[in-house]
Amino acid sequence: MKGSLSLGSIAGIKVQVHWSFLLLILWIVFIGLISGMSGAGMLWNIIFVLVLFGCVVLHELGHALTAQQFNVQTQKITLLPIGGVASLEEMPEDPKQELFITLAGPAVNLLIALLLYLVIPFDFFRGLDQQQLQEFFSEISPRNFLFLLFYANLVLAAFNFIPAFPMDGGRILRALLALRMGRVRATQIAARMGQFVALIFFFFGLFYNPFLALIGVFIFFGAQSENILIQQLSILRGHKVRDAMMTNITVLDPGDTIKNVVDLILAGTERDFIVADGQHAVGIIYNADLMRAIRDRSNSKQVRDIMVSDFTSVSTNDDLAEIFRKAHTDKKSFFPVIDNGKLLGAIDLTNINEFMVFKSPINY
Repeated sequence: MKGSLSLGSIAGIKVQVHWSFLLLILWIVFIGLISGMSGAGMLWNIIFVLVLFGCVVLHELGHALTAQQFNVQTQKITLLPIGGVASLEEMPEDPKQELFITLAGPAVNLLIALLLYLVIPFDFFRGLDQQQLQEFFSEISPRNFLFLLFYANLVLAAFNFIPAFPMDGGRILRALLALRMGRVRATQIAARMGQFVALIFFFFGLFYNPFLALIGVFIFFGAQSENILIQQLSILRGHKVRDAMMTNITVLDPGDTIKNVVDLILAGTERDFIVADGQHAVGIIYNADLMRAIRDRSNSKQVRDIMVSDFTSVSTNDDLAEIFRKAHTDKKSFFPVIDNGKLLGAIDLTNINEFMVFKSPINY
């Protein structure tokens, strides 16, 4: 995600905060100013939000570390104004594994709440009347900080159990449904439920809380995109790279000129090219690298000057669904197809999408 600041890594998992997180801090300051809050009160509000988002990081780590037990790695954890996102490489198709991974997040918040419960002097709060309680909780302060953090973690756990796919509650619903029906059908039901809840969040948030409206938008489109992804993967399941790969491709020689490549792009539809020495692929010319070289007026004259020698190749027998996942996660999703060192063709995301159009019984 662009515009993110790295906060380091925990257990080998990168933690970063998106630039939009600053909007949350500015919102806290704005609300404090218009409500006449003291400077100390605003400072404690900001500290509280930062500590709470520390709990969000632990929540996401709960997902990530549990996923590792099922050999699913997490690329990074990103903090946004609306919460945190753990970027798992993939969610296991086994509903029981998905259930364990999903439950691990809210379980962390409940554990934090339990630990806070053991140290908070609840007897003190029971001795206050209604007016004293109202005054005591009028602003966040060192005296009520832990109690509010305890309450916030309970709210976080409860909120994440709302069946709004792709939030935790929606994934729990999908996993439970998938135990009794196919994963595709379970995802469709969970996604529709998630979008219904998202609309409620959005319209309620328009009148009471803009961040709730933002969460609603995130849920609505997140449910839609994941529903489509699961349907696409179901279409690709059982197919191999050989079923969809391009064989009629232009193969460049390292000594070809950059001008020749530009002419090929203008004359046809190919954007990326494999560079080969005989039958052996030695590099790839990516369209983005070519455009950069032209834009920067580099002195590169030949293909060998800008080709990328460190590339990922695939085999004709590789699972097409896995290559589709890889094409989605890799920045450069153009792969030579090579068997026994011999170049046979290429495959990319556009090619796979076209394959799905012809194989799909439905129209997304």
